[in-house]
Amino acid sequence: MNYFSRFLALPQRSVYLFGRDKSVWSLVGGNWLSKFIYFRETDKMADNLRKKVYVVGVGMTKFLKPGSTGEDYPELAKEAVTKALEDAKISYDLIQQACVGYVYGDSTCGQRALYEVGMSGIPIINVNNNCSTGSTALYIGKELVEGGLCDCVLALGFEKMAKGSLTSKFDDRTNPMDKHVLVLSNRHGFAAAPVAAQFFGSAGREHMEKYGTKPEHFAKIAYKNHKHSTKNPYSQFRDEYSLEQIKNSPVVYEPLTKLQCCPTSDGAAAAILASENFVRAHKLENQAVEILGMEMTTDVPSAFSENSSIKMIGFDMTKNAANKLFQKTGLKPTDVDVVELHDCFSTNELITYEALGLCDVGKGGELVDSGNNTYGGKYVINPSGGLISKGHPLGATGIAQCSELCWQLRNEAGPRQVPNAKLALQHNIGLGGAVVVSLYRLGFAGNQATSGSELKLPEEMKRLKSSKFFTKATSMLSYAEGIIDKRIKGSVKLRVADDNSDFVGMGCLKFENGKIDISFDPNAKADCIITLNDGVLLDILDKKSTFEKAFFSGKLQVKGNVGFLARFMSVKNALLAKL
Repeated sequence: MNYFSRFLALPQRSVYLFGRDKSVWSLVGGNWLSKFIYFRETDKMADNLRKKVYVVGVGMTKFLKPGSTGEDYPELAKEAVTKALEDAKISYDLIQQACVGYVYGDSTCGQRALYEVGMSGIPIINVNNNCSTGSTALYIGKELVEGGLCDCVLALGFEKMAKGSLTSKFDDRTNPMDKHVLVLSNRHGFAAAPVAAQFFGSAGREHMEKYGTKPEHFAKIAYKNHKHSTKNPYSQFRDEYSLEQIKNSPVVYEPLTKLQCCPTSDGAAAAILASENFVRAHKLENQAVEILGMEMTTDVPSAFSENSSIKMIGFDMTKNAANKLFQKTGLKPTDVDVVELHDCFSTNELITYEALGLCDVGKGGELVDSGNNTYGGKYVINPSGGLISKGHPLGATGIAQCSELCWQLRNEAGPRQVPNAKLALQHNIGLGGAVVVSLYRLGFAGNQATSGSELKLPEEMKRLKSSKFFTKATSMLSYAEGIIDKRIKGSVKLRVADDNSDFVGMGCLKFENGKIDISFDPNAKADCIITLNDGVLLDILDKKSTFEKAFFSGKLQVKGNVGFLARFMSVKNALLAKL
């Protein structure tokens, strides 16, 4: 029955099977079955048979200026895949299929790249979909797992690019951008500037003409993304610029200046997708990120029929993909916490805000001015630095976005961690055209290490005068994880006795592999137990005392492994300094 159900979940295969074998068709009753297959083709029924898909491992290289290191694409790919396998804690021989994306390269570069990792004979599918190539590889891998054809698939993207702006490589055939160029020419004319910058710059001009958006709005987006990139070790550029520096950098095509345009890059990224059975069999629940939904769309007639550069660069296909995604998942754009979107140019980021539903059409400038696109606002958009600063190796970009969002949801993004990141949105677009829009969240929240931003203080502990210690400390776990020695392994429990009752509040910290789990379970076991009164802890928080003074004066008792306690004192001191 399961085998038959798989065919019904893939209607084109079912029709092909019964169309060829008329004896089988007659045996099962052709007319009845044709109606049944048609019924199964509806999205609602097919969705019920789709399996859940999880990202269980990610890895990427640092993005680099083309040709700056001498590394070729097989070496870049090997580094990314090796990191993803190590992250997933599995070996390459468990990969059943691979989907490999690149734009610039000869046929079967995917095979040549993966042969550096292993030659297991698996199917390797090479993908080229312009700037959305990486997420297209992800999409195909997701379909393979979701349809029950594979339990573990590798999605890999890489690029070894030429220096300078993108150019066409074939002049003896129809260019897939010919209709885009016609819209551009009709809208703002054709100039002596990089074609991609003209496409997206023209869309920015149109937005200014229609909605009163200012060049400064686009510059502010570049300012934000360059600032975000300073905390990303994988970013090609890690320099912070003032708004004036961005506005006054050389003009590429108005309103775009050089610092508002993404660079060409060399680099690679990889992601391992798995079924729920695979996740459980390999005990990967703690890190599995579920792909809640992933939609791919292509252009509709409005891209070329409305003489609109905004429509020409893919506004409607992004809008259509986002609408389908949110409708199918039952979620809303306002539910999203963190976003990685395709900011090939600052103008496209602002226009994409509106296409994704993060704000109303025409209100992108207001979203920028409100600060709701960065830390402290409603959304954190492109915490990685985006394409503008992180870089844009075409085949790798979509999978690098996925990697960043997985790290954010797993609370592993270090100094760029988005507080309380629970729902992540990805957008990757390629002119020509294709767009992939995806939603991610932790797949097994009950098994996930609890971050401070996700943790709620038990109501009874709020009676303690020192409860602010637990409230503030839990919100700073991401910072603590960024400085802790990953070799530290063990747990410590803090028992705080209320001065005015018999109540004792308890918090337990568990350290392992650089991660910190926290709980308020009074029955949790610990290697070391610290006991002190509420007033004593309050004095420590108010800088009137220290843990050391309280210990030597007998106001603080330590039981258990004192040696372990000493090992994480540096973390304690760093946290106290910020409380």
